[in-house]
Amino acid sequence: MRKISVSSTLCAVLVLAGAGVHAQTRDIGVHGVMLDRIAAVVNDGLVLKSELDSQMESVTKRLQEQKVELPSQSVLKQQVLDRLILQEIQAQRAKRVGLTISDEQLNGALQEIAQRNKIPFDQLPTALEAQGVDYKQYRESMRKELTLSTLRQRDVIAHINVTPRELEQYLTRQETTATNDEFNVSHILLSLPAAATPQQLEDISKKADELSARAAKGEDFGQLAIANSNSQTALDGGQLGWRKGGQLPQFILELVTKMKPGEVSAPVRTPSGFHIVRLNERRSGQAQVIVNQIHVRHVLMKPNELDDDETVRQKLTKLRDRILKGEDFAGIASASSEDPGSAPDGGDLGWSGPGTFVPEFDKAIADLKVNEISEPFKTRYGWHIVQMLGTRTYDSTDDVRRQRAFAAIRESKADEETELWLRRLRDEAFVEVKM
Repeated sequence: MRKISVSSTLCAVLVLAGAGVHAQTRDIGVHGVMLDRIAAVVNDGLVLKSELDSQMESVTKRLQEQKVELPSQSVLKQQVLDRLILQEIQAQRAKRVGLTISDEQLNGALQEIAQRNKIPFDQLPTALEAQGVDYKQYRESMRKELTLSTLRQRDVIAHINVTPRELEQYLTRQETTATNDEFNVSHILLSLPAAATPQQLEDISKKADELSARAAKGEDFGQLAIANSNSQTALDGGQLGWRKGGQLPQFILELVTKMKPGEVSAPVRTPSGFHIVRLNERRSGQAQVIVNQIHVRHVLMKPNELDDDETVRQKLTKLRDRILKGEDFAGIASASSEDPGSAPDGGDLGWSGPGTFVPEFDKAIADLKVNEISEPFKTRYGWHIVQMLGTRTYDSTDDVRRQRAFAAIRESKADEETELWLRRLRDEAFVEVKM
């Protein structure tokens, strides 16, 4: 069976049993079998040795599959433990602020994974089991990953501001630079303490120069990243993957536009520390975006305690008949539609491109001719009748450019802001390594 490609890190988290943490220090021969050990105390939580061992096995296997030479076990264990400690700190913060992932959100993410791997959602547990992955543990691992991603969105991304001036400057630069090109980049971060002493600054600067020189002479960049980088990408060999130029931090973009594939930069200092960048590959981006758009309007009605599905469907059928006999669609939509967004505009949904509507809506209107009104149909939002007002081929290049520019500016700031945010969380936490 084809191996499933998933984004989540798989880890089996065991729980302590018996009389609690202190039981681990007692005579096991007298009081029973020790089920687990503590790798680190993190505030009022723990990182267990079982988690560390599981992650060590997973990371080692992945790096071997990528044919990346492994650092020493002690170095790799420290990197993995540092990541688990940071994840525990973030999980505790998510709990404090009341951030949770519902089963509906979790199922949606798993459905996307199943779809990407061309597997029916109900067969995902079987497919994972065939690869030796426990589905229940995998669900909880994915829930944790989604929680941390949502926390980052809340604490970091949501606070990144993109001004109109930044947007216009970006678009101007895009006309003369390679912000639309795509770059495959790897990088090493040597972070600086919040209040670094002159000696610490000198030591880290010297280490950055040494690593840059070693990488420039041909030493494996991925191995150097795994062994030395303080970035969240360390255990991925420092790989940032393919990104549009505008999605890269500005200092990295300025470096890679002047580099050839395979070249390694000199260290660059930013507020988060010293960065060493390697350009792996580069390719030209797409310029023009042409899409097919549709213009529709609709009436939405929802079942409730008094009106079941069949009653709502019959009501919409009668409204459709009235429109076909000459009544104004917009007037009926304004008076009857339960869509607060479009009802004031006579049900008008404007011009829309691919992916705007949910699949069941798209399917129901796919064959409508201009001015034709659909039969009532149901989506997750309720029951609809839809009129097709027009179709067109639209050059959305400028719209897409502006949307992508906004996202790219925010993304270019996100990496640096995330590293600073994680450093603050780590500095504020109580951590005691037990191994």
